[in-house]
Amino acid sequence: MIEETALSVPPSGLRRDCLSFVEVVAQSVANIAPSATPALIIPAVFAITGNGLWLTYTFATVALLLVTYHINQFAKRSASPGALYTFVGQGMGPVWGVISGWSLVIAYLITGAATLCGASNYVGVLTHAIAGITPGVSLTVVVMLLVALGAWYLAYRDIELSTKFMLGLEFFSVGIVLVLAIAFYAKTGRLLDTTQFALGGVQPKALLQGLVLAFFSFVGFESATALGHEAREPLRTIPRSVLVTVIAVGAFFTFMSYTLADAFRGQATSLGQSNAPLNVLSQLAGVPLLGTLFAAGATVGFFACALACVNAGARVIFAMSKHGLVHESAAGTHAVHSTPHVAVSIAAIVVLVAPLALILSHVALLDAFGYLGSVATFGFLFAYILVSIGAPLFLRSRGELSATSVIMAVLAILMLAIATIGSVYPVPAAPYNILPYVFVALLAIGLVRFAYLCATKPGTVKAIESDLLAS
Repeated sequence: MIEETALSVPPSGLRRDCLSFVEVVAQSVANIAPSATPALIIPAVFAITGNGLWLTYTFATVALLLVTYHINQFAKRSASPGALYTFVGQGMGPVWGVISGWSLVIAYLITGAATLCGASNYVGVLTHAIAGITPGVSLTVVVMLLVALGAWYLAYRDIELSTKFMLGLEFFSVGIVLVLAIAFYAKTGRLLDTTQFALGGVQPKALLQGLVLAFFSFVGFESATALGHEAREPLRTIPRSVLVTVIAVGAFFTFMSYTLADAFRGQATSLGQSNAPLNVLSQLAGVPLLGTLFAAGATVGFFACALACVNAGARVIFAMSKHGLVHESAAGTHAVHSTPHVAVSIAAIVVLVAPLALILSHVALLDAFGYLGSVATFGFLFAYILVSIGAPLFLRSRGELSATSVIMAVLAILMLAIATIGSVYPVPAAPYNILPYVFVALLAIGLVRFAYLCATKPGTVKAIESDLLAS
């Protein structure tokens, strides 16, 4: 009983009821960074799937709509900064909740690390377009430092300020992408690409392997659930924001994947080899200036994603630290700003150190982006599978389980499992073949901490369970 009392969650010091529906949506949208997908991820998926690109994104959209259904079973009944850590714990018990929480922390922070690579890439595109200079490692390091520092400052300072800032950045960058696509169709009149619809040359194995990167486009769509104490009317606002986010970005990704595959058909450089596909689209659309403008938009879009990752990751760390899973200092909130300032600082440091370590080890920028993105995606997929299992168990405990909930859970788990299995079998080329083990090793570090806590404080599991149910 002593341990249970020591671990009980004190009232949150986070600022309450300050975020509107639009600001909550901004958190999820910025965490996805929709402008990053046509900028870097769609070319990588095309390199694997070819003409199956649009189908891959359609599959991912449907799968994550199913996951949204399960997340919202919790989100409309419970509000907490712990996001899926709290939800899975409520459905499957504290042990699985802890596993989900660590998985989610890894996912958010490694996604943030990947976005620093993306921002550095597009600063390089800008400097080359404007000054004809090919950037070196020193510029890459400076950009990463500035992006991480800016994200840390805004997340440290004010959640409302940071969500408004993220919304403005993403509105700007996504708007440019849509204008480019419309200009391309207006100039060329190429609306129907029968080769894509016929799935010419597409191999089922390639579709499976491409799904992991397609899911990476969406990761963090649920991060609005980490704003459970800061959103106004959270039981209504958060479920709506998660659903709206998946529908909107899913449609955007599918449209842009089709558009870019169509635009690059017959080009000397294939879509899969391009590091600045929107620049090519701007040339084909007859508005080259927009290509340069998009490079600026993509850079700020990646910055918005880094900020969203620090915000979301810090709040999960904040919630877990109250249970002793992270050092107790991370459970504190700033006396003036009411932000989890220690957790924010921890998140920002990890976001910066991971890509810097790769770049300074002479890993190419886009390779580092791909490696980090893959590891992060494993974290999200694992957490999404757990929440899809946990939702019907949660509903059963409340006497609210229905046949629809069970069917939706089975479909979601199957679709997520297809992507997960496809990422490891057939075994991909090195170093992607070892990335699942990197994720497992990172997860194991957190679980060792949990095991130590259980051994030294025997009431840990019961105390966590009590707190999760209370939320």
